[in-house]
Amino acid sequence: MKLPLPEPIKLYGDPDFRGDCPLENAELITFIYHIKAHYSNIPALHIKNEGKRTYRQSVFEKTIGALRKGACDIMIPGMPALCLEIKRKNHTKSIIDDDQITFLLNASKLGAYSCVALGHEAAIEAFLDWKKNYVIVN
Repeated sequence: MKLPLPEPIKLYGDPDFRGDCPLENAELITFIYHIKAHYSNIPALHIKNEGKRTYRQSVFEKTIGALRKGACDIMIPGMPALCLEIKRKNHTKSIIDDDQITFLLNASKLGAYSCVALGHEAAIEAFLDWKKNYVIVN
């Protein structure tokens, strides 16, 4: 992963951490379970850009806007929206590509709270910062 991230994308987690850590999907699952368990009224959604598709499925899904190159892992509507990319706790075992950076920068220009979290704990911290500062309902 390329650090430092460009402003105004916020980084959560310890960029100096090295060691074993769960895969990105495991971090994502843990984060989603936490949100569902503690904040069931908050509509968090995951954009599923990865996975195998036939050529025909891929073309169709791109046409209807279901696939978006660089889309972040989690989006939560709000004012501002939360756009969150989750990476492994040890960021040297993750890749954030230029399309993901561009997506987060463009979302930020439109007013979104854009951030990258290193692990699920950092993702929860980012979510709580966003919620504390911007969410009116509990």
